[in-house]
Amino acid sequence: MLVGIGPGSNEHMTARARSAIAEADVVVGYSTYIKLVADLLEGKEVVKKGMTEELDRAVSALEAARAGKKVALISSGDAGVYGMAGPTYEVLFQAGWTPDSAVEVEIVPGASALNSCAALVGAPLTHDFCAISLSDLLTPWPVIAKRLDAAAAADFVVALYNPKSGRRTRQIVEAQRLFLRHRRADTPVAIVKSAYRPKQRIEFTTLNKMGECDIGMLSTVLIGNSNTFVRDGLMITPRGYANKYDVESGEARDGERAGRSLSSGLLGWLEALHASNETPQQLAAHYGLPLEYIVEVLAEPLVLDEQSEPVLDENA
Repeated sequence: MLVGIGPGSNEHMTARARSAIAEADVVVGYSTYIKLVADLLEGKEVVKKGMTEELDRAVSALEAARAGKKVALISSGDAGVYGMAGPTYEVLFQAGWTPDSAVEVEIVPGASALNSCAALVGAPLTHDFCAISLSDLLTPWPVIAKRLDAAAAADFVVALYNPKSGRRTRQIVEAQRLFLRHRRADTPVAIVKSAYRPKQRIEFTTLNKMGECDIGMLSTVLIGNSNTFVRDGLMITPRGYANKYDVESGEARDGERAGRSLSSGLLGWLEALHASNETPQQLAAHYGLPLEYIVEVLAEPLVLDEQSEPVLDENA
């Protein structure tokens, strides 16, 4: 059983995670995570491993399972989000395992760091977001940098995992540099350390000042998008209702209809695109989209349905 124990506090662990550990004969995990569930381990065989021994954990779990023991291999957060699910499946497949093998595998989901940290600071993930790990122990830095730059340019709210350690101190500096190419200096940032654990610490700052903050391996850094704001100690990313409705009255704004796409949504945008006098090159520059995409869209005929909403003629 690949068990996500959530942020580390018992009250935020799922019932299935608790029962999986209770059922297990053997519990395998990183020593810090073992400590977080110490009160659930009485009478169990416990296998502790170090920070960089993920494959060893998976091998130990497989060996115990093949010996007929029920095993809980634990991860903080969710086992499938920067957790043990991936390395374990790699070890399993390398060993010739298939889903029909005698060793059964169950993944028990848990709240990842971005969920728990977001809950503590408000509602920063209400709109599109992504997670990027700054650890270059297994991923080349150019790959990480490309992802950071793309996410920053696309205006995602971003959760940075593994932002800094004793040895890795410059990665967060480079991440800040890349984000400042695309985001305002006063973009809200929340730094949560040890969420829901005894040494929990929350700090609000801005993109240009986040390098001055206390950031470490137990921290998760949440960088807002262009609409994110902080008010009364809460970090909020609007969902976008104000684009369509008057927030006070709840009435749709002029040109908008409840239950239908925004006037500037896909269909409205396609109509405006076809009606524009700008060249494809100008449109690509205006919207910040690939020229090839604009050309392909303009090449498809546009017709209007009975409600005067543009649709693509699939039979054309």
